[in-house]
Amino acid sequence: MKPDISLGERVDAVVIGASAGGVEALAALLPALPPDSRAAIFIVLHLPRDKPSLLVEIFAPKCALPVREAQDKEPVAPGTVYFAPSNYHLLVDQGPQTALSADDLVHHSRPSVDVLFESAADIYGDRLAGIILTGANEDGSAGLAAIHDRGGITVVQQPETAHSPQMALSALKLRPAHRVLPLDGIVDLLGTLKSRGMKC
Repeated sequence: MKPDISLGERVDAVVIGASAGGVEALAALLPALPPDSRAAIFIVLHLPRDKPSLLVEIFAPKCALPVREAQDKEPVAPGTVYFAPSNYHLLVDQGPQTALSADDLVHHSRPSVDVLFESAADIYGDRLAGIILTGANEDGSAGLAAIHDRGGITVVQQPETAHSPQMALSALKLRPAHRVLPLDGIVDLLGTLKSRGMKC
C-alpha cells in the first residue's frame, strides 16, 4: 500500500529521534532508504554518554546510503546518514554543515533530539521532515513542534506500536503530527524520498 504523502516532493533533509527501543526501530527503517535518495538523514539515538557509539558499525552494512558519525563543521552531503556521536549534541548549522556541542544535557540527554530538530528546522524550514520513534522521555517534543511551526512534515510512530510510547505521546500532546504511523508505514514513507537526479 503506497503512502498518501510523499517526502520526495519537498524534503531536503530528514531528522529522526529515538531512545529506548530505537536500535530495533532503526533496523527496520534505515534499510528502506532509497539508494539514490538526495535527502540528508540526521539521527539522534540516546546512548550511554561514557561509551563510544557503535551505531555506524551496526547500520552501515544494512544501509544503501553512506553512514557516518557526524563531525564538527562538516559540510552536509546529500544522500548521507549522520549519527550523533555519544555525549555530544548534533546540530545543523548554516551551510548547511553539521556542528557538535558539549552544552548542558537536555531532558537528561546529550545528544538531544530537541537540539537536533530545532537547529534543523532553523536551516531547512519547510524542506524538513521530522520523525519521532520509540522512547521513554519527552525529548523531541519541542523539536517536532518547531518543525511543525516552520512548515515541515512531522511523523510520529504509533504509540501503541512503540517499545516505549512516551516520546510519541509527548510529541502528540504539543502538536498534531501530519502522520501517525506504525514502523512499516514509516518504511513506506521513507521509500518516497526523491532521487538525487531530480530537481524540485
